[in-house]
Amino acid sequence: MAVLCDTQIREVIGIEPFADAQKRDGKVSYGVSSYGYDVRVGSRFKIFTPTPRTGEVTIVDPKNFTDDLMVEVDASEFGRDHVVIPPNSFALCETVETFSIPRDVLVICVGKSTYARCGLILNVTPLEPEWRGKVTLEISNTTPLPAKVYANEGIAQLIFLKADRVCAVSYADKAGKYQDQVGLTLPMVD
Repeated sequence: MAVLCDTQIREVIGIEPFADAQKRDGKVSYGVSSYGYDVRVGSRFKIFTPTPRTGEVTIVDPKNFTDDLMVEVDASEFGRDHVVIPPNSFALCETVETFSIPRDVLVICVGKSTYARCGLILNVTPLEPEWRGKVTLEISNTTPLPAKVYANEGIAQLIFLKADRVCAVSYADKAGKYQDQVGLTLPMVD
C-alpha cells in the first residue's frame, strides 16, 4: 500500500472545489500538501448542548440519536468567521469540499496540529473505497474553556492510501448509508 503524493492526489482523487497549497496569512492552512489534502470546515455546525429534563437523565444513543441534543449554528448567518464550542463538549460540522474516492483508495483523516495543540481533537472514520460526498467531522473540545473553530479554514488532513489490489466490495457496492451525503449528517443505524 502506498501513500499518494500531491500530483497523484490531483490526478486520481475527485475533490471539489480543489485548492492548491499556498501561504494564507492569518488562516489555518488548507489545500493539497506533499502527501495529503488539508480540508476546510464549512460554516455550518451542530453543537452538542443537551437540555436537562426534569427528573430524566439524557443518554446519548447512537441507535436513536435525536436532533434535539444539538443546536445548529451557521457562522455566516451571524457575519462571523468562527463558531465557539463549549467546554468539554463537541460539534459536528461538514467539509467545504466534496470527495469522490476511487475503488482502490482508502482515506484516513487526522486533525491539524494547530487545533490539537489547543485541545481540540478531530475524529473521522476512514473514507472507504468509492465513498462520495461531503465529510461530516466531529470536533471534541477537551478543555474546560470555550474554543473557537474558524469556518472556511483548514481543520484536518486526509491521507490517501492506494491499495496493491482492488477490493472485492466497495462502499458503493454495499450501498453504504452515508453514501452521497450532501452535508452535515447525524448518526444513523440501518
